[in-house]
Amino acid sequence: MSEDLTGRRLGHYKIDGVLGRGGMSVMYRATDTRLGRKVALKVMGEHITGDAEFRERFVDEARNTSAIDHANIVPLYDFGEVDGMLYIAMRLVDGSDLASKIKDGPISAQRALELLGQVAEALDMLHERGLVHLDLKPANVLVTSRESSSEHVYLADFGLTRRGATGHRTSTGDFLGSPTYAAPEHLRGEPVDGRTDLYALACMLFACLTGRPPFQGQVQEVIQGHLQGEPPKVTSLVVLPAEIDDVLRRGMAKTADQRYSTCKGLIVAAKAALAPVAGDGTPRRQGEVRTGPPSGAQPVQHYPGPQPQQPYPAAPQPQPQPQYQQPPRPLPPPGNDPVRLRPPMPVGSSSFATRQSNPAKWIVPILAAVALIVVVVLFIVMANMSGSGSGGSEPTTTETSSYNSNDIPTAVPTVGG
Repeated sequence: MSEDLTGRRLGHYKIDGVLGRGGMSVMYRATDTRLGRKVALKVMGEHITGDAEFRERFVDEARNTSAIDHANIVPLYDFGEVDGMLYIAMRLVDGSDLASKIKDGPISAQRALELLGQVAEALDMLHERGLVHLDLKPANVLVTSRESSSEHVYLADFGLTRRGATGHRTSTGDFLGSPTYAAPEHLRGEPVDGRTDLYALACMLFACLTGRPPFQGQVQEVIQGHLQGEPPKVTSLVVLPAEIDDVLRRGMAKTADQRYSTCKGLIVAAKAALAPVAGDGTPRRQGEVRTGPPSGAQPVQHYPGPQPQQPYPAAPQPQPQPQYQQPPRPLPPPGNDPVRLRPPMPVGSSSFATRQSNPAKWIVPILAAVALIVVVVLFIVMANMSGSGSGGSEPTTTETSSYNSNDIPTAVPTVGG
């Protein structure tokens, strides 16, 4: 369908712009005017909507898809027909598809396994319900980082069919879809099952690790490669463990019975094969020279054996300089004066504490003063005793008075006078 519907209305959907184009449909960004939410609107091409068999299968598969509830499958909101155009409205995922992430080259083995591991979970759930996706390719794997701390994958744009059916073909027998990742039985028009999707998943793993699909060229060359050719070895294109070649050879076996039984089985085998490089960065292409180890990879250290004796002495290795340590403070030199060493201070004391006076140094002056007072008192007493002896034996009495000189009597009366 070549006509661009941007700006037009399709039922209650207002088409805002083109998200992508495929062989059978065009994906638009649209607004549901009834609910006011953004949706991804897939409009089928006019060249297939006129096929009665396709229209009947489209309705059947749209109903099957709307009943699916899985964390890695894009929810389907609505489907119908307006003005002869078939459409499917589904959740609009804010991100990009896997095709845009590998268009410039391979991605790391760990990232490829994490993304395709989520795809495998969704595919196995579909197969348990008897459904086959049948249009698995990197453009139908949506990747977003807006909904969780890690990359989350949504499987979209189903070409769903029932297990045992022959896939999408027109009434004239023309193959519908892209043959780049199509399994041989799908291309031959034979019955399909979950192993048909597994083949496509193995082709996608090949593309993620190498940056290209397993078969390239014109459409007929690609189809003949899937039908009869052997896919190139991954290790012939990039530097990876050789075990991954065996895993992909089994995953892309021409006969479905020779493949893994489940999509998760393929991913488990690939993880075991790529375990030695699980933490490495982007695989290095054969012949590519890098100046340093890839992002996340650790260089392998090789330790050679004893080396032969060199005829010339090796240059002296610089000795590591010892860390500078402050020498201990020397004691003052001996002299005539005695050296007074400060005793260690007790725990909890401070060098800035106020010195307290020693009471012992005041004892000698106090004792000397007391002794002097005692001597003076004894001297006075002895002087008084000598004065009393010279005045006779008769006792005399003196009258005490205040310290006023005017009140002192001029004569001292004697007893009996």
